[in-house]
Amino acid sequence: MDASRTGELIYDWNREIPQNGRAVEFDDETLRDGLQSPSVRNPPVEEKLRLLHLMEELRIDCADLGLPGAGPRARADVLALATEIARNRMRILPDCAARTHIPDILPVAEVSQAAGIPIEVSLFIGSSQIRRVAEDWDLADMLKRSTEAIRFAKQHRLPVMYVTEDTTRAHPDVLEALYGAAIAEGVERVCLADTTGHATPEGARRLTTFIRELVRRSGRDVKIDWHGHMDRGLGVLNSIAAWDAGADRLHGTALGVGERVGNTPIDLLLVNFRLMGVITHSLLKLTDYVNLVSRAVGIPIPINYPVFGKDAFETATGVHASAVVKALKKGDLWLANRVYSAVPADEFGRSQVISVGPMSGRSNVTWWLESRALEATEDRVKRILEASKRSDHILSEQEIRALV
Repeated sequence: MDASRTGELIYDWNREIPQNGRAVEFDDETLRDGLQSPSVRNPPVEEKLRLLHLMEELRIDCADLGLPGAGPRARADVLALATEIARNRMRILPDCAARTHIPDILPVAEVSQAAGIPIEVSLFIGSSQIRRVAEDWDLADMLKRSTEAIRFAKQHRLPVMYVTEDTTRAHPDVLEALYGAAIAEGVERVCLADTTGHATPEGARRLTTFIRELVRRSGRDVKIDWHGHMDRGLGVLNSIAAWDAGADRLHGTALGVGERVGNTPIDLLLVNFRLMGVITHSLLKLTDYVNLVSRAVGIPIPINYPVFGKDAFETATGVHASAVVKALKKGDLWLANRVYSAVPADEFGRSQVISVGPMSGRSNVTWWLESRALEATEDRVKRILEASKRSDHILSEQEIRALV
């Protein structure tokens, strides 16, 4: 990113938003929480291994490998992924989810021992009053189950992240009791879960601030995670708000796949934190990663999906296309990728596409022809432009070539 040109040509009102100057970590839950979507397929382990290596290339900090206690296949896949991390000395850290039940935790410990690497166990339990009423849970029993589970995990040398489900609808007194007990037992992390996608950015900020203060008072070095869902479409906003309020690590899944309408899209988190300047490493492989997830789990990328959808950097509108074409003819790719886009396509492995349709002008047609080494004669341009004005859709490659 050319910072000098950005400052010269783009007045960025976003700069006026205070930034906390902190780093950010990411936990990719595509291979666990993402596979809870009712519409995905559970990909073979070979595809999971390819995804793991792309996560590594994207410098994602942590990957949820799955629920080894869910059955023989789940355990075998988790072991294969953990072994791959160990064999290749990958920097990405593995974690696995487990309920606060010993039978869930033991398979994680066994996989950790077999692979020869530590695996963070994410111990989760519901916390909201509505969940407790539905389950007939008593707070004293919840505290007992939580502390016993944490102690068992610690005895097996597993780093622990303690997760309260439905944190964003739980009472402060309950959260203080549960997290306070977990912190006293020596957990390395606590995770705030917006399980039903209930939170707003202000709610995410207030909750994170509350837990940050609880951690501060404990005097312990405990990190805070944020796990969001998209039921109200606020996952990315909530994650940014939680980070700004003190969360250390943000969870998400590729394309937001997950239960109901899905989780926070980790790809869009990476894009936004790159554009905010919080992360600076290359994200050129992010398009490859999103495309591979789409194929692996059988979920098509919506055509209007930000950054990675088919239409993200395509225009057939005359005025817009004209500006992009003028920049391209100057040989100025930096300008072309920003003149009509807030997201520079080339930073994420994409490029500008000029199409021809009912709202196109001569510049669209001329560029389309010349970019394919076809002469833009007056007759050709006129014929294609007239056909596009009669059309009710963007002309396909085949349609335009027939007119040529």
